[in-house]
Amino acid sequence: MEQDVTAQPAAPDQPADLNDQIAARLDKRRRLLESGPSPYGGRFARTHTAGEILDGFAELEGSQVRIAGRLRSIRRQGKVTFADLQDGGRRIQLFCRVNTMGEAAYRLWDSLDIGDIVGASGQVMRTRTGQESVEVHELTLLAKALRPLPEKWHGLRDVELRYRQRYVDLIVNPEVREVFVARSRAIAALRRFLMERGFLEVETPMLNPIPGGANARPFVTHHNALDMDLYMRIAPELYLKRLLVGGFDKVFEIGKNFRNEGISTKHNPEYTALEVYEAYADARDMMRLTEELFAYVAQEVTGSAVITYQGRRIDLTPPWPRLSMMEAVAQYAGVDFGRISTDEEARRAAAEKGVEVPKDATWGKVLAEMFEELVEPHLIQPVFIVDYPVEVSPLAKRKEDDPRLTDRFEPYIMGWEVANGFSELNDPVDQRDRFLRQMEQRARGDEEAHMMDEDFLRALEYGMPPAGGLGIGVDRMVMLLTDSPSIRDVILFPHMRPRDLV
Repeated sequence: MEQDVTAQPAAPDQPADLNDQIAARLDKRRRLLESGPSPYGGRFARTHTAGEILDGFAELEGSQVRIAGRLRSIRRQGKVTFADLQDGGRRIQLFCRVNTMGEAAYRLWDSLDIGDIVGASGQVMRTRTGQESVEVHELTLLAKALRPLPEKWHGLRDVELRYRQRYVDLIVNPEVREVFVARSRAIAALRRFLMERGFLEVETPMLNPIPGGANARPFVTHHNALDMDLYMRIAPELYLKRLLVGGFDKVFEIGKNFRNEGISTKHNPEYTALEVYEAYADARDMMRLTEELFAYVAQEVTGSAVITYQGRRIDLTPPWPRLSMMEAVAQYAGVDFGRISTDEEARRAAAEKGVEVPKDATWGKVLAEMFEELVEPHLIQPVFIVDYPVEVSPLAKRKEDDPRLTDRFEPYIMGWEVANGFSELNDPVDQRDRFLRQMEQRARGDEEAHMMDEDFLRALEYGMPPAGGLGIGVDRMVMLLTDSPSIRDVILFPHMRPRDLV
């Protein structure tokens, strides 16, 4: 039995006559179902795309083709109809004449609307005005669109509506499609770069009994059969290091991480990351890998290692400068932590600069807080910040000449941290001590502090070779390469607050 379909009430952000337009399309759908083939057709064997015809027009002119796509405009002039068919982000004109199609077939246009998906077979030709076109001999309706496409979608003040209805955004804004084509090319280039250098791509669990590899608040779920809580992974690091213990020397993973944190132009609770580990390497090897990788991917995606982001010229060409965190704070904030020896002195220096820190903040924690607040916005061109305090680096190896610091780096571009890497801590005794200190922070209410992971410690006790590790936020990389101001612009379906709660 045919299901009764009725138009739903128009939302406040939709045109007032939307219900009338949907009702008219539903009526056309009903008449099509009564009079002939279903308005939701099956397989259509295409021979060409719109882009292939346009790009190869000189060779294809006069040829018979079969194309399919969405109608983006319809211009009827009696016994002649012109229409634009959109396919894969490109448009080509359909030229339809009643004396070519026949009276009965031509009447299909009475039931078609902008947004419908059709298949057309015909001859590649140029109209008298010089427009590259396909003269249609046969037309097939493949999907009747019940909702009209918006007329002023691109200029929406409520840009969040474009993220909520990405399917519409992709239809009406070809430049949005190009961002995600670039994203795909960037991820392919990341894989190619690493595999050509002998790295093995692996997969590690998304559901973890203990969330590890970063200081972050996890999402929690429950496995009924095992009757135990599990955590969506915040990073794959500890599993990848287990592989180093097991004898894999060069591994990487590209996948989703999940962090139960805030949402901003640079943060989404579900995001894509690349993590790379190499046995017998260190932080300096990883820095070279990072700068070479960024330049390579930029070249593959944009054609140059010099890009423009929000009006600023960014040169990704290696080598990038190195600056210690202490040097950066001295340079940009005017505070020399080399002359500060106690936690109390550090907290007093932060207060003088207007930086709020916890009452029990240590020397290293204060240094990191002051860097984040007073220095990060100044780091526009690519630069490696090195020598992070041990308090904020629970998995990095200590520096031999200053045990307060670790052999860790983060590259910054446009004031953002775009990656994180270090010489990996492979001393199980030191690692246990770090975890215990993190557990003390959790006991004091820090939900982002690292949990104790006894199995990882057991793995380290079998012996992990010295290694370098690297993590890159793929979404932020794509933002840079596509000149996108928000992380939501480079994630197909970003997480949003429910519409009725906005």
